[in-house]
This record gives sequence, C-alpha cells and structure tokens, in this order.
Amino acid sequence: MLTTIVIFLLILGLLVFVHECGHFFTARKLGVKCDEFGFGFPPRICGWKKVNGKRKFFWGSAQVESEDTIYSLNWIPMGGFVQIKGENGEGKADKDSFAHQKIWKRALILSAGVTMNVVLCAVLMMFVFGIGAPQAIDENGPIVDAKDLKIQIISVLENTPAAQMGLMMGDELLTLDGTKFDKITEVQDYLATKENQEVKIQYVRLGQTMEATTIPVVLSETGRAGLGVGLTKTGIVSYPWYEAIWLGIKGTYLMFLQIIIGFATLIKNAFIHKPLGVEVAGPVGIAVMTGQIARMGFVYILQFTALLSLNLAIINFLPIPALDGGRVFFLIIEKIRGRAINEKVEQIIHTVGFALLMVLIVVVTASDIWGYRGWFVNIWQKIVN
Repeated sequence: MLTTIVIFLLILGLLVFVHECGHFFTARKLGVKCDEFGFGFPPRICGWKKVNGKRKFFWGSAQVESEDTIYSLNWIPMGGFVQIKGENGEGKADKDSFAHQKIWKRALILSAGVTMNVVLCAVLMMFVFGIGAPQAIDENGPIVDAKDLKIQIISVLENTPAAQMGLMMGDELLTLDGTKFDKITEVQDYLATKENQEVKIQYVRLGQTMEATTIPVVLSETGRAGLGVGLTKTGIVSYPWYEAIWLGIKGTYLMFLQIIIGFATLIKNAFIHKPLGVEVAGPVGIAVMTGQIARMGFVYILQFTALLSLNLAIINFLPIPALDGGRVFFLIIEKIRGRAINEKVEQIIHTVGFALLMVLIVVVTASDIWGYRGWFVNIWQKIVN
C-alpha cells in the first residue's frame, strides 16, 4: 500500500509540477513577474528571496518581500504552484503584471500549462518506445526481436468456461495442466483434446499468479473444445531513438483522438440518458489503478503517466470556469466584445465553477471508495492483523 501511495504522489506531483512550469517559464519569457514558485503546496517550509540583488534563505510561511520570484519548498508534496503578479486582475498599470498584458500574451501564459502536459506525454511515450513497448506479435509474420514473450487474453466470450471462471482481458496465460506453451495454436490444439475434461489453468493478473480449474466445451464459433477466449502473443519491442521519437508523437496524437472521442461519447450519453459506457475515476480510483499498474512493470507506469498527463491537459483546457480553458474562454469573449467582463462577475463565475468542481470531485471520490470498498477492507485487515 505504501508503495502505491508513493508512486501515485510522484506521478501526480510530476504532472502538476510540469504544468506549473509551463505557466512559470512562459510568464517570465513574456516579461510577467511571478511572485512565487513553490515546490509542493503550502504551508511553506522555507524559501529563497532576492534582497539587494542577492538571494537569501529564509524559514517559515510569513509574508516576505522579494525583488524577484520567491522560490519556496512546501509541506504538501504534490507538485507545485506559481503565483503570477496580476493574475486576478490587480496591477493593470504595472508593465510586469499579467493584467497589463495584451490578450494574446495572457492566452499564451494560460495555455502553457496544458501545452507542457502534452509535451510530457509525448516525451514519456518516446521513452516507452525507446525502452521497449508492449506489442502484439504475429506468430506467422516476420520475425520480431521482442523480449518477455507471453500469451495474453484479448477477449472473453459470454457464457463460456472462461467467463464462468472469471478470466479477463489482459490476463497472461502461463500453463495448462502444468505445461507451458509457446504458440497460440499449441494452446488451442491442447484444449481441443480436453473436451469435458478438467483443465488446471495458471495465469497472471496484474503481477499476481492465480490458478483455476475448468472444463473446456465445444464452442459454436470454432466447432472445437475450448475456453471461449481470444488470444494474442505479446512482447516488449524497443525501437531506435529516431523511430521512438516519431512513434511517441504518433502515439500521443492517437491517444488524444481517443480521449476526445471518449469525452464526446460521455457527453452524448449523458444528454440522451444512456449508461456512460465508460468508468469515471476520481483520485481514489486513479490511486488504486496506479498500484495495479505498478505491479505490471516500469514501462506500464510510464504509459499510464503519459495517459494521465494528456487527460489532465484536455480536461484543464475545457471551457469550464476556474480551469485554464475557462479563463481562455473569457479572453475570447473580451476580444470579441472589445472590453473585459466585469472583474467581480468573472471572479464569481470562477468561484462557482471551482465549487462545482469540488462537489464533483467529492461525488466521484465517494463513488470510488464505494466501488473499491473491498480493496479498502483488504488493506484494513492487513493493517490490523
């Protein structure tokens, strides 16, 4: 459990930190002062301020004056934050204030965070393809230099022995009656000879080896005895750096399209009162998934982090008040109208939007806790026993 929490916090911290770095460096490049850049979230432990042209170290969270950005170290280890001068509309007369800048500059600063999350996704995917990415291997195709070859389940038919014993997509097939097979055809041929006979199956799910016994039956789809699963051979395939760069960019683009399609389906189903068709996970659900993926290996953690980073970018750029996308939307309105919306009105809208987001997070988190209650009970038993 501790490992899961640490990995989750590291991933979350990386995503938030990279996001805030985007805002920070873009603001500095465009001549906007950043009052503070914090590692972690307050309360502050210590920091470095600039006085008379020199950096000075200080302790505590008291308000301090600095000629330049205060760099702080904070108690809550979850990424970081940046305080940009004039981000709430104050200091319009100051040239180094966010509020003083032209609309295009403000839009760039607000968009820089999500841009960095997209870049992080692409970079992580480049590493994944360079280190070695899971890939389906065609047994009858050209020979591929792959490591960690395994036979995995990619589909499970309903009302079959596989479904009844609880086999799931992604499970790795280890042995049948203690025998390990290298080819899918060998697995299928063996099961075909075991009609109405017990077969002991050993498989791996999320890093845990499991066993079960079932009886193969004749399947209408094949006319032969089997379990009712679709199988594929997978392996870890690495690419030269120049191919890994292109594949990382391509992978990011394809994931972006899939996430957009997923959001569109989510919204469509919500309006026509259909089941969502996808699971919506909150912080608790993501933390549990992090633990499950961590057991699968380092490359899977990188892929998961890349996917989360891209999700964060897309969600944060939606035109929802309090999010970066919502603030950019107000800039578009300002450009069209020729003048900004009343500051108090905009602040109220962002506050209400933030409150609704918090309510949504609480609801989704409560749903996570209920959905993963068995996981929590198991953890609690480990603690008290």
